[in-house]
Amino acid sequence: MSTTRPPKQKAPALTCDSHFHIFGPYNKFPLSAGRGYNPPPALVSDYRAMADLVGIQRMVVVQASVSGSDNAVTLDAVRQFGLDRARAVAVIDDSVDDAALRRMHDQGVRGVRFNMVSGNGTPDDQLEALARRLAPLGWHIQIYAEGEKLEAIAPLLARLPVEVVIDHMGGVKADLGTKDPQFQALLRLMDSGRAWIKVCSYRASSTGKPWVDIAPNVKAIVAAAAERCVWGTDWPHPQMDPAPEAGILLDQFMEWVPEAALRQRILVDNAARLYGF
Repeated sequence: MSTTRPPKQKAPALTCDSHFHIFGPYNKFPLSAGRGYNPPPALVSDYRAMADLVGIQRMVVVQASVSGSDNAVTLDAVRQFGLDRARAVAVIDDSVDDAALRRMHDQGVRGVRFNMVSGNGTPDDQLEALARRLAPLGWHIQIYAEGEKLEAIAPLLARLPVEVVIDHMGGVKADLGTKDPQFQALLRLMDSGRAWIKVCSYRASSTGKPWVDIAPNVKAIVAAAAERCVWGTDWPHPQMDPAPEAGILLDQFMEWVPEAALRQRILVDNAARLYGF
């Protein structure tokens, strides 16, 4: 479970962490048999301690691949945080009926994640059909894909009848540069007006700790579409060794986005609009 030192400057009031996971307790919320890794427990109480230190007041719990399509741990976390400050992104498949979707909406779910990296989630071939069913709810589709895969499916994503939220800077590795076709495809997707991106960048680093090589990509995305950027910690940073610290990740964001108005937009206002706070 990842800890953190305080950031140099606390996050602005009502800052939203748009991407993190809760794991356990495992006697109540066991991991999925189809998981690809075994994370240590990362509990709501642990997250609260980190969030208080960093200054995070709103949060979006994202269903992780290790929990499969049983969203109980994610929905329970939202309940504990409270709907006044928390939302969820779930993992479902086409066996879920409309009544269940409406119940999940009442429990704070606002999107469905397609994990094209870790698997153990919604099948890729259900993307278009599920998007049509989610549109009346006002939900979005969240995509976790590597840059090559994202480039291939970008035209499809731009046609979906829902907003699309891209995880981890689109998975475009920093050493490719911003002129690379993968990054250019990401920019075109942002230009479509229906796509958002999570400025949760360290997994796209090519050099590793301290993950600063991704700065040009972050700056280019913010310059292109600041109105559709949101920020996230990816706490507790699963499968990362060494793991980042959320306070340092906020410090990096503050350095790369020095304008106060843009920080407010990305950390607070955009998330409020996307997740319905």
